[in-house]
Amino acid sequence: MPIRTNRGRAAVYRRLWGWPLRSPRHFVTTLVLLAVVIIGVGILLPETEPRPDPLPQTGGTSQQTSGAPTSGTRAFAAPSTSTHAPVTSYPQAAPPPAAPAPEALAVAESWGKAWVDHPEGITSQQWLDKLRPFTTDEYLGQLASVDPRMVPAGKVTGKPSSISATASSVEVKLPTDALVLRLTVISTGAGWRVASYTKAD
Repeated sequence: MPIRTNRGRAAVYRRLWGWPLRSPRHFVTTLVLLAVVIIGVGILLPETEPRPDPLPQTGGTSQQTSGAPTSGTRAFAAPSTSTHAPVTSYPQAAPPPAAPAPEALAVAESWGKAWVDHPEGITSQQWLDKLRPFTTDEYLGQLASVDPRMVPAGKVTGKPSSISATASSVEVKLPTDALVLRLTVISTGAGWRVASYTKAD
């Protein structure tokens, strides 16, 4: 027979709410059932994520960059009003050659006289010893392979003259009875020394 009075319903509600509290076993069973219901509801309900709001529209037209010409107008470059004359570059004159050091010319002449001095029977070592005071150590090592008997000249026939000169190097022309020598004389810690020679053009 259905419950029609408020007192009958209250008794049923008290019985339902009181059942989990009758024993620890009833209480644990109630918690398990409640957890299962919560998990089932979470699985069955579809996940819904809020969609981002679309970007606000500004009347359907994009803003134009400040200073840019609007559509339908044509931008013209302003004519140049510069009154400066065009800059013309002129080639700079080469610096004047330095005057040759007198010591460099004197060393070149002394070296030439020692180079042509190769009497019969002279050894390479004797010939090199005469060149040593006027020659760099590096170039003296190269001259060690030269046979003095193969030197074609036997006498210096003129004074040395400068072809070109800087503060630390002088190109010297020295005439002999067989050819004209071109000597490179450089400044070293020990003074001016001949660093190479060749036949002048």
